[in-house]
Amino acid sequence: MSKDTGQENKGIIDNVNEFGIPNTSTFQNNIQFISIIGEIEGHNISSSEKKTTKYEHIIPMLIAATQDSKIEGIFVILNTIGGDVEAGLALAEMINSINKPKVSLVLGGGHSIGVPLATATDYSFIVPSAAMTIHPIRTTGLVIGVPQTFRYFEKMQKRIVNFILRTSNINKDVLRDLMYSTDEIANDVGTILIGKEAVEVGLINEVGGFNEALDKLYAFIREKKS
Repeated sequence: MSKDTGQENKGIIDNVNEFGIPNTSTFQNNIQFISIIGEIEGHNISSSEKKTTKYEHIIPMLIAATQDSKIEGIFVILNTIGGDVEAGLALAEMINSINKPKVSLVLGGGHSIGVPLATATDYSFIVPSAAMTIHPIRTTGLVIGVPQTFRYFEKMQKRIVNFILRTSNINKDVLRDLMYSTDEIANDVGTILIGKEAVEVGLINEVGGFNEALDKLYAFIREKKS
């Protein structure tokens, strides 16, 4: 094995260890794959025992993909329990604003703030066994200044709802009913949607797996070129 090949392989391994994905430039690929897994870490560092996606890692990758002329499309793979609301919404807005074909695929789950991340692309897929949880913003611990905190949460909730409404086909009343349902989750409010249920309510575009999502992305790329 040559020295250059060894260095390339080391670079791939380092990138996988750090970000969970291979460096697409090494493979001369025209698709940037972005994996959002575990808990979305924001301004606060999560426990070292948790699998996390750091938003400060994903944003530079999205910027690089936007500026790289060789990258023609972005494929977002989701298996997240949710996490930091502002960090997740920032990522969703960033993905949505990129002027390149984009497709998302929900695998194990796209829960909580993972919902707008799934709808942020041009077209979204969900595998039959994947789940998505829709619920209001919640917090834990001591809340100081209750009226002010409530208004902040109310505004944040509105930001999330408005984003989902403009990036999916779900009806506003349907979304709110799902969000505040009391018969789906024990000791809490919200709704869990499995596979095709997310499509039936207009949240996700289509039930499908990796091949279907990749084919759709390549179709968008061909359409953009023509």
